[in-house]
Amino acid sequence: MLSPHHFPGRLIIVEGIDGSGKSTQLQLVRRWLESMGYSVVFTEWNSADLVRKTTKKGKKNRSLTPTTFSLLHATDFAHRLVSNILPPLKAGMIVLADRYVFTAFARDVVRGCDRDWVRRVYGFAPRPDISFYFRVPIDVALRRITMARQVLKDFEAGMDLNLSPDPMESFKLFQGRILHEYDAMADENDFAVMDATGSISEQQRLVRAIVEDRLLSGYRKKPRIA
Repeated sequence: MLSPHHFPGRLIIVEGIDGSGKSTQLQLVRRWLESMGYSVVFTEWNSADLVRKTTKKGKKNRSLTPTTFSLLHATDFAHRLVSNILPPLKAGMIVLADRYVFTAFARDVVRGCDRDWVRRVYGFAPRPDISFYFRVPIDVALRRITMARQVLKDFEAGMDLNLSPDPMESFKLFQGRILHEYDAMADENDFAVMDATGSISEQQRLVRAIVEDRLLSGYRKKPRIA
């Protein structure tokens, strides 16, 4: 269990399998909050330049073990936490994070890492104020991705796990296992579970209602810096 933070700011995160639409919803929340004058910071998974280059190289030549892969992402997250999440939280701002430690809890376990070990690695992370989990059936997620681009990425499809020689089938198996991990975490981590099959506007209406109910009442607006 992650420990709650005691900073004046707020931390909102989104999780879900690839193709769930979580990133779209978070960007809409960002625009909505900024339009009301809130000071907002956005951050995303695997965003440190040095670590991203290393993981990209390791993916290309298939030289990363599940443990190495996990530790690289943990290094990236630690950098992201110290540089992009904690300072604005301490300053009273709203931080929007596209993926958080739960991505590692799901993906790394599916790739073979010990469940308890992964959680201990990320034990330094503060608990988000709201964790949105956009739940979507595998077939819907796959259709959305293939409508946007014809080729699935190898690691996105779990091709490194040798689940199937067919990328489409491998994607279903791999992302299905990740979906199972997310479902198992939902109650324990108080996820706000969203039906990601609904329209973008309907999902956004529900997301905003949850944000208003849980966070904005009683939260002092931090003026934006021009």
